[in-house]
Amino acid sequence: MIDSIFQSNASIADLSFTDALLTFAIAIVLGGVISWTYMRTQTAYSQSFTLTMMVLPTIVAIIILLIGSNIARAFSLAGAFSIIRFRSAPGDSKDISYVLFAMAAGLGCGVGAYGYAALFTICLCVLMLVLKAVKFGARRESMKLLKVTIPESLGYEEAFDEIFKVFGVDYELKKVRTAELGSLYEVVYAIKLPPSVNQKELLDAVRTRNGNLDITLTMNPAMQESY
Repeated sequence: MIDSIFQSNASIADLSFTDALLTFAIAIVLGGVISWTYMRTQTAYSQSFTLTMMVLPTIVAIIILLIGSNIARAFSLAGAFSIIRFRSAPGDSKDISYVLFAMAAGLGCGVGAYGYAALFTICLCVLMLVLKAVKFGARRESMKLLKVTIPESLGYEEAFDEIFKVFGVDYELKKVRTAELGSLYEVVYAIKLPPSVNQKELLDAVRTRNGNLDITLTMNPAMQESY
């Protein structure tokens, strides 16, 4: 154990200060490029996540520099990081890909492969921007959730069939539950709106049918599992 400690200190001393500063600087630059690309390809984002993208490559690079080729130190750091718990709400899959992207850039800087780290960072950033520009994987129709409260006298199975057909809306009944001691029903539809549909006119037609009771139109398709 004592020998391993002295060997660990020797490996730290062998670390060049100039190389450490170079690694630090390149990791910051690559983190800034990744963070800028994330902001350009996202319509909504938080400042905390963009800051994380900025500093994550630097943190990973520092960890790799400290570990070096010391196996004992690698296991020690693995045990230390195993107690970390992330308390922020999980993002979408694109956020996860950017986290892995930033970690890979940091790993490249940490092992001294600056050219490869810069190359794949630039290539992936360009790829992200191109995919955003061509709207790769985007739906032509807008997926939304429509939650409507109807009186018990109105049959929920066919209540809005006629309205949906008039507006050319594809729909699927997802959930039905009672409210107000059974005097009302809450009906949830997953709907696809054609680009030409006027949402206000659709909602006006629905509220006319349900007697001006509550109507909720959810814009984010990711909310489908939260109704």
